[in-house]
Amino acid sequence: MPTLEFKGKHHIYAHHLSVPYRPLEPDESRSCNPSGEEDNLIIHDDNLNALKALLPRYANRVKCIYIDPPYNTGNKDWIYKDDVNNPPMQEWFEENSWVDNEDMERHDKWLCMMWPRLHLLKELLAEDGVIFISIDDNEVHHLRMLMDEIFDEKNFFAVLTRRAMHTVRNSSKDFNLNADYTLVYAKEKSWFGEDKSRYIRYVVDKSANYRHDDDDGRGKYKLDPLSARNYYKPYTFTFKNGTEWSPPSGSYPRYSQETLRRMESEGRIDFSGDEPRAKRYLSEVQEGQPPDIILSPEFVGFNSEGTSELRKIFGEGGVFPQPKPIRFIKFLLELLRSKDAIVLDSFAGSGTTAHAVLALNKEDGGNRKFILVECEDYADTITAERVRRVINGVENAKDKTLKEGLGGSFTYCTLGAPIEIEAMLTGESLPSYSVLATHLLFAAAGISAGDEKLEQKNEDGLFYSDDKNDYYLHYQPDLDYLSSDEALLKQEHVERIRDASRHNGKKAIVYAAGNYTGQRELTKMGITFCQLPYVLHER
Repeated sequence: MPTLEFKGKHHIYAHHLSVPYRPLEPDESRSCNPSGEEDNLIIHDDNLNALKALLPRYANRVKCIYIDPPYNTGNKDWIYKDDVNNPPMQEWFEENSWVDNEDMERHDKWLCMMWPRLHLLKELLAEDGVIFISIDDNEVHHLRMLMDEIFDEKNFFAVLTRRAMHTVRNSSKDFNLNADYTLVYAKEKSWFGEDKSRYIRYVVDKSANYRHDDDDGRGKYKLDPLSARNYYKPYTFTFKNGTEWSPPSGSYPRYSQETLRRMESEGRIDFSGDEPRAKRYLSEVQEGQPPDIILSPEFVGFNSEGTSELRKIFGEGGVFPQPKPIRFIKFLLELLRSKDAIVLDSFAGSGTTAHAVLALNKEDGGNRKFILVECEDYADTITAERVRRVINGVENAKDKTLKEGLGGSFTYCTLGAPIEIEAMLTGESLPSYSVLATHLLFAAAGISAGDEKLEQKNEDGLFYSDDKNDYYLHYQPDLDYLSSDEALLKQEHVERIRDASRHNGKKAIVYAAGNYTGQRELTKMGITFCQLPYVLHER
């Protein structure tokens, strides 16, 4: 498969692996009705760091990702500032200059920015997950090749085209560039072809044509002719009640004779009309219909609609440049037909994705969760404030739903200090027990803790078990403790862990600052010892 080459690629190729883990730190003063571990999240920090911070809890769990990254128009709409630990890269970006039309390497810088973020987004995406990425003409060709390389071209679904503006720019010298695009990729596209319930579909109500009901428990149905074009060779069929049927001139049987006989025995043939007809039950019809790749404004709206929506929330001063309309995000979410999806937007902007999730939950009784990440200073004053207002209601809004509020909650977070060896050795930064346990579980076994809060379950530090292993963490976030004999794994600990693991038929993985027993002896006991904090570099 062809690959995309760009300046800096070999320096940032594995950069996502070296980004340190930083714990999420809730800010109660900026949160809205916070409801615990599995609350909606709004994170204020660089999205590269935030995505890495999400991995221990959300890896392989996010059903839908929608991102609207900088379009790299050359109008100083973004700045590349990733802290890549590489002297040539640091020299290249030492001035952190805005990327504009004068920058002949602006496409390279944009690709350097997107590469590590897309890798982390892929790790977060569930097996049955889908990622939607909005973009325009400036980078759509580069993005397609980038996605083919990272997500694999076999997982490509489509490029959706949306008419972003309904007006014509008379100042244009040639074409009226009023469209943007949304690339759609799956984590694993083959999953969607396993059965009809997993197909990508736009939900439409098909019930109007299904008016008949025999009250036999199979529900409503409609009547279809037994004939069609170019199906089976013409034949004459005699039903058990003596009715003879053959296709009208110029048409052909829709079903084989074997299928007709089976349908008759199942009561799926109606004889009330001039000719027999087939009963087609609504409950057996594929839900929805395949979405067109040319998106109708009737379903997804224009950008001006997104601007109007913001003004209704913030007033005339609340304009955000080119916000996506709520209908557009709702349309994308409905394609997945999952009412309990975790939805991630790591370029959150004005917060349209959260608004759409809350609105859709209100409409269909869903329990979707959102995670927003915004690095700019307006993360609190615009992104989170918009969500607060649509949750609690906008006092003077003319729209009844907006005035009453959609309900819901979110926890506002920033990122804490990195979980690093040096910081733990000096005591400069010691993560809590739960944070360290969650991180070690993901680093050691690739297991996401999900909504489970990992805490010490017994005196030896058991914090998690799966089918094969018990995981122990002998730790307290206190430098004096970690420097004392209390932090070391003693013989009595080892023997209790050995006995418990043998009783459960499992092996034990134990994290501690040190121990008194050699690994050879521990191996005989079915114990793997991992020394803190040095194990942090082992993933």
